[in-house]
Amino acid sequence: MGVSQATVSRVLNGKPGVSEATRQSVLTALDVLGYERPTQLRGERARLVGLVLPELQNPIFPALAEVIGGSLAQQGLTPVLCTQTKGGVSEADYVELLLEQQVSGVVFAGGLFAQADAPHDHYRQLAERKIPVVLVNAPIEGLDFPCVSCDDAVAVRQAWRHLESLGHERIGVVVGPADHIPSRRKLAAAREAAEASGAELPAEFVERAMFSLESGQAAASRLLDRGVTGIVCASDPLALGAVRAARRRGLAVPGEVSVVGYDDSAFMNCTEPPLTTVRQPIEAMGRAAVELLCAQIQGGEVPPGELLFDPELVVRGSTAQPPRQGLSGGSASRPRP
Repeated sequence: MGVSQATVSRVLNGKPGVSEATRQSVLTALDVLGYERPTQLRGERARLVGLVLPELQNPIFPALAEVIGGSLAQQGLTPVLCTQTKGGVSEADYVELLLEQQVSGVVFAGGLFAQADAPHDHYRQLAERKIPVVLVNAPIEGLDFPCVSCDDAVAVRQAWRHLESLGHERIGVVVGPADHIPSRRKLAAAREAAEASGAELPAEFVERAMFSLESGQAAASRLLDRGVTGIVCASDPLALGAVRAARRRGLAVPGEVSVVGYDDSAFMNCTEPPLTTVRQPIEAMGRAAVELLCAQIQGGEVPPGELLFDPELVVRGSTAQPPRQGLSGGSASRPRP
Protein backbone atom coordinates (compact mmCIF):
# COMPACT_ATOMS: atom_id res chain seq x y z
CA MET A 1 0.00 0.00 0.00
CA GLY A 2 3.04 2.25 0.38
CA VAL A 3 2.16 4.10 3.60
CA SER A 4 3.77 4.04 7.02
CA GLN A 5 2.39 2.41 10.17
CA ALA A 6 2.02 5.88 11.62
CA THR A 7 -0.23 6.91 8.72
CA VAL A 8 -2.37 3.79 9.15
CA SER A 9 -2.61 4.55 12.87
CA ARG A 10 -3.76 8.12 12.19
CA VAL A 11 -6.45 6.87 9.83
CA LEU A 12 -7.69 4.23 12.28
CA ASN A 13 -7.80 6.71 15.12
CA GLY A 14 -9.37 9.52 13.12
CA LYS A 15 -6.38 11.83 13.52
CA PRO A 16 -5.73 14.77 11.16
CA GLY A 17 -2.76 15.10 8.81
CA VAL A 18 -3.79 12.46 6.25
CA SER A 19 -5.08 13.29 2.79
CA GLU A 20 -8.50 11.99 1.78
CA ALA A 21 -6.97 9.88 -0.99
CA THR A 22 -4.56 8.19 1.43
CA ARG A 23 -7.34 7.72 3.96
CA GLN A 24 -9.54 5.96 1.40
CA SER A 25 -6.62 3.79 0.28
CA VAL A 26 -6.04 2.62 3.85
CA LEU A 27 -9.72 1.83 4.37
CA THR A 28 -9.94 -0.02 1.06
CA ALA A 29 -6.90 -2.09 1.98
CA LEU A 30 -8.54 -3.03 5.29
CA ASP A 31 -11.59 -4.24 3.41
CA VAL A 32 -9.58 -6.21 0.84
CA LEU A 33 -7.45 -7.88 3.50
CA GLY A 34 -10.52 -8.86 5.53
CA TYR A 35 -9.87 -6.62 8.53
CA GLU A 36 -12.78 -5.07 10.36
CA ARG A 37 -13.03 -1.31 10.21
CA PRO A 38 -13.28 0.53 13.52
CA THR A 39 -16.90 1.37 14.30
CA GLN A 40 -16.52 5.08 13.57
CA LEU A 41 -15.03 4.34 10.12
CA ARG A 42 -17.54 1.89 8.73
CA GLY A 43 -19.37 4.38 6.54
CA GLU A 44 -22.78 3.27 5.35
CA ARG A 45 -22.42 -0.14 6.93
CA ALA A 46 -22.11 1.55 10.29
CA ARG A 47 -25.76 2.52 9.90
CA LEU A 48 -26.79 -1.11 10.46
CA VAL A 49 -27.70 -2.49 13.89
CA GLY A 50 -28.64 -6.10 14.53
CA LEU A 51 -31.92 -6.69 16.38
CA VAL A 52 -32.11 -10.33 17.46
CA LEU A 53 -35.45 -11.70 18.66
CA PRO A 54 -36.22 -15.25 19.82
CA GLU A 55 -39.64 -15.32 18.12
CA LEU A 56 -42.51 -13.23 16.81
CA GLN A 57 -45.46 -15.33 17.99
CA ASN A 58 -45.42 -13.70 21.42
CA PRO A 59 -46.74 -10.19 20.66
CA ILE A 60 -44.35 -8.60 23.15
CA PHE A 61 -41.44 -9.14 20.75
CA PRO A 62 -42.95 -7.38 17.72
CA ALA A 63 -43.84 -4.55 20.13
CA LEU A 64 -40.22 -4.34 21.27
CA ALA A 65 -39.02 -4.48 17.67
CA GLU A 66 -41.29 -1.57 16.76
CA VAL A 67 -40.05 0.61 19.62
CA ILE A 68 -36.37 -0.23 19.14
CA GLY A 69 -36.57 0.05 15.36
CA GLY A 70 -38.22 3.46 15.59
CA SER A 71 -35.67 4.72 18.09
CA LEU A 72 -32.80 3.47 15.91
CA ALA A 73 -34.29 5.25 12.89
CA GLN A 74 -34.38 8.50 14.84
CA GLN A 75 -30.63 8.07 15.38
CA GLY A 76 -30.01 7.48 11.66
CA LEU A 77 -29.50 3.75 12.17
CA THR A 78 -31.21 0.85 10.39
CA PRO A 79 -32.20 -2.34 12.26
CA VAL A 80 -31.40 -5.72 10.74
CA LEU A 81 -34.13 -7.97 12.14
CA CYS A 82 -32.98 -11.48 13.02
CA THR A 83 -35.79 -13.76 14.21
CA GLN A 84 -35.23 -17.35 15.23
CA THR A 85 -37.60 -19.98 13.93
CA LYS A 86 -37.77 -23.67 14.69
CA GLY A 87 -35.19 -25.39 12.52
CA GLY A 88 -34.08 -22.07 11.06
CA VAL A 89 -30.95 -19.95 11.42
CA SER A 90 -29.39 -20.21 14.87
CA GLU A 91 -28.57 -17.23 17.04
CA ALA A 92 -24.84 -17.94 16.65
CA ASP A 93 -25.23 -18.01 12.85
CA TYR A 94 -27.07 -14.70 12.97
CA VAL A 95 -24.16 -13.20 14.89
CA GLU A 96 -21.75 -14.41 12.20
CA LEU A 97 -23.92 -12.83 9.50
CA LEU A 98 -24.12 -9.55 11.42
CA LEU A 99 -20.35 -9.47 11.85
CA GLU A 100 -19.94 -10.01 8.11
CA GLN A 101 -22.17 -6.99 7.54
CA GLN A 102 -19.95 -4.97 9.89
CA VAL A 103 -22.91 -3.81 11.97
CA SER A 104 -22.24 -1.08 14.48
CA GLY A 105 -23.94 -2.93 17.30
CA VAL A 106 -26.48 -5.56 18.31
CA VAL A 107 -29.56 -5.50 20.53
CA PHE A 108 -30.70 -8.87 21.86
CA ALA A 109 -34.32 -8.76 23.04
CA GLY A 110 -34.61 -12.23 24.51
CA GLY A 111 -32.68 -15.26 23.38
CA LEU A 112 -30.05 -17.73 24.53
CA PHE A 113 -28.40 -15.17 26.80
CA ALA A 114 -31.45 -15.50 29.11
CA GLN A 115 -30.79 -19.25 29.49
CA ALA A 116 -28.00 -20.02 31.94
CA ASP A 117 -27.26 -23.45 30.44
CA ALA A 118 -27.30 -22.39 26.77
CA PRO A 119 -24.10 -21.83 24.72
CA HIS A 120 -22.83 -18.26 25.07
CA ASP A 121 -19.71 -18.38 22.88
CA HIS A 122 -21.17 -16.06 20.23
CA TYR A 123 -21.73 -13.39 22.89
CA ARG A 124 -18.10 -13.69 23.97
CA GLN A 125 -17.11 -13.33 20.31
CA LEU A 126 -18.95 -10.00 20.18
CA ALA A 127 -17.24 -8.89 23.39
CA GLU A 128 -13.81 -9.84 22.03
CA ARG A 129 -14.50 -7.90 18.82
CA LYS A 130 -15.64 -4.95 20.97
CA ILE A 131 -18.97 -4.76 19.17
CA PRO A 132 -21.48 -2.63 21.14
CA VAL A 133 -24.20 -4.87 22.59
CA VAL A 134 -27.30 -4.26 24.71
CA LEU A 135 -29.40 -7.02 26.26
CA VAL A 136 -33.10 -6.77 27.10
CA ASN A 137 -34.47 -8.56 30.17
CA ALA A 138 -31.50 -10.57 31.46
CA PRO A 139 -27.73 -10.09 31.94
CA ILE A 140 -25.04 -12.61 31.02
CA GLU A 141 -22.90 -13.66 33.95
CA GLY A 142 -19.24 -12.90 33.29
CA LEU A 143 -19.89 -10.37 30.51
CA ASP A 144 -20.39 -6.67 31.18
CA PHE A 145 -22.90 -5.93 28.44
CA PRO A 146 -25.32 -3.22 29.54
CA CYS A 147 -28.79 -4.62 30.16
CA VAL A 148 -32.30 -3.16 30.26
CA SER A 149 -34.84 -5.18 32.25
CA CYS A 150 -38.29 -5.05 33.74
CA ASP A 151 -38.10 -5.81 37.47
CA ASP A 152 -39.34 -9.42 37.66
CA ALA A 153 -39.51 -9.42 41.45
CA VAL A 154 -41.72 -6.33 41.57
CA ALA A 155 -43.96 -7.76 38.84
CA VAL A 156 -44.62 -10.99 40.73
CA ARG A 157 -45.16 -9.18 44.03
CA GLN A 158 -47.77 -6.99 42.37
CA ALA A 159 -49.59 -9.99 40.89
CA TRP A 160 -49.37 -12.00 44.10
CA ARG A 161 -50.62 -9.20 46.33
CA HIS A 162 -53.48 -8.55 43.95
CA LEU A 163 -54.68 -12.14 44.19
CA GLU A 164 -54.20 -12.17 47.95
CA SER A 165 -56.17 -8.96 48.31
CA LEU A 166 -59.06 -10.67 46.55
CA GLY A 167 -58.92 -13.51 49.07
CA HIS A 168 -56.99 -16.18 47.16
CA GLU A 169 -54.94 -18.51 49.33
CA ARG A 170 -54.16 -21.30 46.90
CA ILE A 171 -52.03 -19.46 44.33
CA GLY A 172 -50.00 -21.31 41.71
CA VAL A 173 -47.37 -20.04 39.29
CA VAL A 174 -46.47 -20.95 35.71
CA VAL A 175 -42.92 -19.97 34.74
CA GLY A 176 -40.42 -20.87 32.02
CA PRO A 177 -37.65 -23.51 32.01
CA ALA A 178 -35.37 -23.96 35.01
CA ASP A 179 -32.37 -22.25 33.38
CA HIS A 180 -34.40 -19.22 32.20
CA ILE A 181 -33.07 -16.29 34.24
CA PRO A 182 -36.24 -14.12 34.29
CA SER A 183 -38.26 -17.20 35.32
CA ARG A 184 -35.81 -17.92 38.13
CA ARG A 185 -36.32 -14.38 39.36
CA LYS A 186 -40.08 -14.63 39.15
CA LEU A 187 -40.16 -17.93 41.02
CA ALA A 188 -37.89 -16.59 43.78
CA ALA A 189 -40.18 -13.56 44.12
CA ALA A 190 -43.27 -15.79 44.34
CA ARG A 191 -41.69 -17.79 47.13
CA GLU A 192 -40.79 -14.61 48.98
CA ALA A 193 -44.31 -13.26 48.52
CA ALA A 194 -45.79 -16.43 49.97
CA GLU A 195 -43.41 -16.31 52.94
CA ALA A 196 -44.31 -12.66 53.55
CA SER A 197 -47.88 -13.86 54.05
CA GLY A 198 -46.80 -16.45 56.61
CA ALA A 199 -46.90 -19.45 54.29
CA GLU A 200 -44.72 -21.10 51.69
CA LEU A 201 -45.15 -21.87 48.03
CA PRO A 202 -45.52 -25.66 47.72
CA ALA A 203 -43.57 -27.35 44.97
CA GLU A 204 -46.84 -28.75 43.61
CA PHE A 205 -48.08 -25.21 43.02
CA VAL A 206 -45.20 -24.49 40.61
CA GLU A 207 -45.30 -25.54 36.97
CA ARG A 208 -42.78 -24.91 34.21
CA ALA A 209 -43.70 -24.41 30.59
CA MET A 210 -42.41 -23.22 27.26
CA PHE A 211 -43.66 -19.76 26.39
CA SER A 212 -46.71 -20.73 24.33
CA LEU A 213 -50.46 -20.85 24.82
CA GLU A 214 -50.52 -24.64 24.48
CA SER A 215 -47.77 -25.14 27.04
CA GLY A 216 -49.49 -22.72 29.41
CA GLN A 217 -52.73 -24.66 29.05
CA ALA A 218 -51.03 -27.95 29.96
CA ALA A 219 -49.21 -26.44 32.95
CA ALA A 220 -52.31 -24.69 34.27
CA SER A 221 -54.34 -27.86 33.90
CA ARG A 222 -51.94 -29.61 36.28
CA LEU A 223 -52.27 -26.76 38.77
CA LEU A 224 -56.06 -26.94 38.59
CA ASP A 225 -55.80 -30.65 39.42
CA ARG A 226 -54.15 -29.56 42.68
CA GLY A 227 -56.84 -27.09 43.61
CA VAL A 228 -55.40 -23.64 42.95
CA THR A 229 -57.86 -20.78 42.59
CA GLY A 230 -55.37 -18.17 41.35
CA ILE A 231 -52.58 -18.52 38.77
CA VAL A 232 -49.68 -16.12 38.19
CA CYS A 233 -48.15 -16.61 34.73
CA ALA A 234 -44.75 -15.50 33.38
CA SER A 235 -46.19 -14.27 30.05
CA ASP A 236 -49.51 -13.33 28.48
CA PRO A 237 -49.61 -16.38 26.14
CA LEU A 238 -49.14 -18.63 29.18
CA ALA A 239 -52.00 -16.81 30.91
CA LEU A 240 -54.28 -17.23 27.89
CA GLY A 241 -53.44 -20.93 28.01
CA ALA A 242 -54.44 -20.98 31.68
CA VAL A 243 -57.79 -19.36 30.85
CA ARG A 244 -58.36 -22.02 28.18
CA ALA A 245 -57.44 -24.80 30.63
CA ALA A 246 -60.03 -23.56 33.11
CA ARG A 247 -62.74 -23.26 30.49
CA ARG A 248 -62.05 -26.73 29.10
CA ARG A 249 -62.97 -27.97 32.60
CA GLY A 250 -66.13 -25.92 32.68
CA LEU A 251 -64.68 -23.49 35.23
CA ALA A 252 -65.54 -19.82 35.04
CA VAL A 253 -62.81 -17.19 34.75
CA PRO A 254 -62.79 -15.23 37.01
CA GLY A 255 -65.74 -16.72 38.92
CA GLU A 256 -63.89 -19.89 39.89
CA VAL A 257 -60.32 -19.32 38.70
CA SER A 258 -58.37 -16.04 38.51
CA VAL A 259 -55.47 -15.62 36.10
CA VAL A 260 -52.74 -12.93 35.93
CA GLY A 261 -50.42 -12.56 32.94
CA TYR A 262 -47.19 -10.69 32.34
CA ASP A 263 -46.24 -8.21 29.57
CA ASP A 264 -49.57 -6.54 28.70
CA SER A 265 -48.91 -7.32 25.07
CA ALA A 266 -51.21 -6.33 22.22
CA PHE A 267 -54.94 -7.07 22.47
CA MET A 268 -54.90 -8.36 26.07
CA ASN A 269 -57.68 -5.87 26.74
CA CYS A 270 -59.71 -7.52 23.96
CA THR A 271 -59.63 -11.11 25.20
CA GLU A 272 -62.63 -12.71 26.91
CA PRO A 273 -62.37 -11.92 29.71
CA PRO A 274 -59.91 -9.02 29.32
CA LEU A 275 -56.67 -10.19 30.91
CA THR A 276 -55.36 -8.85 34.19
CA THR A 277 -51.62 -8.60 33.63
CA VAL A 278 -48.43 -6.86 34.68
CA ARG A 279 -47.32 -4.36 32.07
CA GLN A 280 -43.71 -4.07 30.98
CA PRO A 281 -42.79 -0.45 30.14
CA ILE A 282 -41.80 -1.40 26.60
CA GLU A 283 -41.54 2.17 25.29
CA ALA A 284 -39.15 3.30 28.02
CA MET A 285 -37.12 0.09 27.91
CA GLY A 286 -36.74 0.17 24.13
CA ARG A 287 -35.62 3.78 24.10
CA ALA A 288 -33.16 3.15 26.91
CA ALA A 289 -31.68 0.16 25.05
CA VAL A 290 -31.07 2.32 21.97
CA GLU A 291 -29.56 5.13 24.06
CA LEU A 292 -27.14 2.68 25.67
CA LEU A 293 -26.21 1.24 22.29
CA CYS A 294 -25.66 4.65 20.67
CA ALA A 295 -23.50 5.76 23.60
CA GLN A 296 -21.24 2.76 22.98
CA ILE A 297 -21.15 3.30 19.22
CA GLN A 298 -20.05 6.89 19.78
CA GLY A 299 -17.26 5.73 22.06
CA GLY A 300 -18.81 6.96 25.29
CA GLU A 301 -18.57 5.29 28.67
CA VAL A 302 -21.56 3.11 29.55
CA PRO A 303 -21.75 1.86 33.13
CA PRO A 304 -21.98 -1.94 33.31
CA GLY A 305 -24.86 -3.62 35.05
CA GLU A 306 -28.60 -3.81 34.70
CA LEU A 307 -31.03 -0.92 34.37
CA LEU A 308 -34.29 -1.99 36.03
CA PHE A 309 -37.70 -0.58 35.09
CA ASP A 310 -40.78 -0.83 37.29
CA PRO A 311 -43.77 -2.73 35.90
CA GLU A 312 -47.42 -1.77 36.38
CA LEU A 313 -50.30 -4.03 37.40
CA VAL A 314 -53.24 -3.64 34.99
CA VAL A 315 -56.41 -5.02 36.55
CA ARG A 316 -59.02 -6.24 34.09
CA GLY A 317 -61.62 -8.98 34.02
CA SER A 318 -59.67 -12.23 34.58
CA THR A 319 -59.35 -11.82 38.36
CA ALA A 320 -61.98 -11.75 41.11
CA GLN A 321 -62.67 -13.15 44.56
CA PRO A 322 -62.29 -16.95 44.78
CA PRO A 323 -65.30 -19.23 45.25
CA ARG A 324 -66.08 -19.66 48.92
CA GLN A 325 -65.98 -23.46 48.86
CA GLY A 326 -63.11 -23.87 46.38
CA LEU A 327 -63.22 -25.63 43.06
CA SER A 328 -65.54 -28.52 42.57
CA GLY A 329 -63.84 -31.89 42.59
CA GLY A 330 -60.08 -32.53 42.69
CA SER A 331 -58.15 -31.42 45.75
CA ALA A 332 -59.59 -27.93 46.25
CA SER A 333 -60.97 -28.79 49.68
CA ARG A 334 -57.56 -29.59 51.12
CA PRO A 335 -56.12 -27.04 53.57
CA ARG A 336 -53.39 -24.86 52.22
CA PRO A 337 -49.94 -26.45 52.75
